[in-house]
Amino acid sequence: MSTRQSSDPIMVIPQHVAIIMDGNGRWAEQRGLPRLAGHRAGTENLRKIIEECINLEIKYLTIYAFSTENWQRPPEEVSGLMALLENMLDRELKSLHKNGVRIRHLGHCAGVNKRLVQKISEAVELTSGNSSLVLNVAFNYGGRDEMVRAVKRIISDGLSSAEVTEELISNYLYTAGQPDPDLIIRTSGEYRISNFLVWQSAYSEWYFTPALWPDFNEKELHQALVFFGSRERRFGQVSAQIG
Repeated sequence: MSTRQSSDPIMVIPQHVAIIMDGNGRWAEQRGLPRLAGHRAGTENLRKIIEECINLEIKYLTIYAFSTENWQRPPEEVSGLMALLENMLDRELKSLHKNGVRIRHLGHCAGVNKRLVQKISEAVELTSGNSSLVLNVAFNYGGRDEMVRAVKRIISDGLSSAEVTEELISNYLYTAGQPDPDLIIRTSGEYRISNFLVWQSAYSEWYFTPALWPDFNEKELHQALVFFGSRERRFGQVSAQIG
């Protein structure tokens, strides 16, 4: 982590920021628009946040794009969300690649149409050598589902109970090889973790803001980083041990 002086108070720049991008539907409803218009505005906003994370030299950004529970939403909203992700990849992939963003998919592809699965795979492969920012897209993702799949793979690989450690489990998660998130941001004023990074968030700092996701701009991100810089991260120790 590093500190940075800007027009804001001193910010501490974490390695890994994760965001639950909540409030698109309410943003649209407040304006008398269909919910998909809010999701569209949310995808537009994401570009600005990615660019600012690159500027701030944040190394990992994880976004909650579509949960395993989101399939329960009205079919027209689900199909619209799928189309938005596909369009975003078509529109933004070239620019993301040019800016050194590496895309990684957290989740599985069961139930996702083959064309979108192919585009996700192509984006992951194209950007695999980039290093400016790792963008983890949690799509068709659920924290409990991730852990169940990890346990099944451990059993399938024939490992004994004596071999199971926290490190081993971490290595079977979608985020294997990455640091756990230092800071998790949830927009829209909700105070839930919504099955997001259940294992990885054990010692994350949580920042909740009433801003709806389409309104969460660079200034809002800076405020979250200032909050993060004010926290004393003890990881189970007492203050005197931190030094």
